[in-house]
Amino acid sequence: MKIGIASDHRGYKLKEQLKEKLNSKYEIIDYGTNSEESTDYPDYAFKLGENVRDKNVDFGVAICGSGIGISIACNKVKGIRCAKVVNSAEAKVTRIDNDANIVAFGEKTPLEEAIKIVETFVETPFSNLEKHLRRINKITKYEEENK
Repeated sequence: MKIGIASDHRGYKLKEQLKEKLNSKYEIIDYGTNSEESTDYPDYAFKLGENVRDKNVDFGVAICGSGIGISIACNKVKGIRCAKVVNSAEAKVTRIDNDANIVAFGEKTPLEEAIKIVETFVETPFSNLEKHLRRINKITKYEEENK
């Protein structure tokens, strides 16, 4: 399984730690940033979102100071459903109910919890329940009609 990962400067350290811990289990593709030098999270969110949308990777992981800004930017990419979560329970629910394809969290997420979030997120299948499909289809339709 291929997982794309991206961060701004504030999420850089956690991103690097996650890559190191997860690279034996998954193929990790790093979309930047590559240092702690101040940068703009939208640049990396868009790159990650486009690669998830284009199916160059199976899922995405996005990290910034709070996880909020980068998740907002990821969601501007058509076809992306990015969820900002704080624990693995939320990561599981957003896959089951929302078929999210990118998970986001903040730089202060403890490494072990971040690992659990990513593993839970990528290993939890979408439920395919009619009510969830209906809701996702409404989002997709809105995206199509409001370009």
